Amino acid sequence: MRFVRHLSSPAPDATCRCGLGALLALGLGLAPGPAAARLVQADLARVAVAPPPGAQAPLDLAVTDARTDRPTTLGQALGGRAALLLPVDYTCGNVCDPMLSLSADALAATGLPSDDYALVLVGIDPRDDAAAARRMLAETLGDRAKSVRPRALIVSDGALARLTGALGYKAVYDAGTDSFAHPAAALLLAADGRVARVLSPLALTGRDLRLALTEAGEGRVGSITDRLTLLCYGYDAARGVYTPLIQRILTVAGIVTILAIALLVAGLTRLTRGRET
Repeated sequence: MRFVRHLSSPAPDATCRCGLGALLALGLGLAPGPAAARLVQADLARVAVAPPPGAQAPLDLAVTDARTDRPTTLGQALGGRAALLLPVDYTCGNVCDPMLSLSADALAATGLPSDDYALVLVGIDPRDDAAAARRMLAETLGDRAKSVRPRALIVSDGALARLTGALGYKAVYDAGTDSFAHPAAALLLAADGRVARVLSPLALTGRDLRLALTEAGEGRVGSITDRLTLLCYGYDAARGVYTPLIQRILTVAGIVTILAIALLVAGLTRLTRGRET
């Protein structure tokens, strides 16, 4: 299996990972010190998505549709369309939510009708159930889900191993933080399941994605030579600190929080002065 689980997995009801309180604490400069390192650099070096030549997702892969709780196949989820495939952890507290949100925004910005493409999520943690997938979609996309119509899929350990092996997708489980270090990547698939491109969902634009979807829809497959190493992992476990990407996201969240508090104080002050006059 492509996932490296050198540590025992926790109980199925284990929960995630980092909440809004941590974001606020970091933004206000009150975040606790770095967590103890769990994964070493050798572990993180294995994390990447590097599709082999002619990589193709197995369309007959048995999956469960999280929306209906019914068994289906990956091919049926793609529906004969080009697809943006997002491997995600449905209970991730790091970059998975922004990956999904930005992918949905980029798809909407393409101007293409939703019937022309598929947005397919695959859970990389077999412990996550359909309820966790539905919750992620609801909390991350809200009403935007109606326009892009994502399909969230649940897979077994065996199916996950088969899919990740075919795509050259590798992730590492960290039992210490109950999280996965995995590539922050989206795989653009042609209608027949061939990997057309590997994209960063954190840097997608509507125009570029429209072109890529159009090419994939026509069966054109690009040259895949780069090994994507951008991680979705809250801490650089080798150094015990936040990775730069996570740190930027949390810093922005903290700044937004501080500005919101400042605006609230200013508004209350103006309201009080207005009443006094």
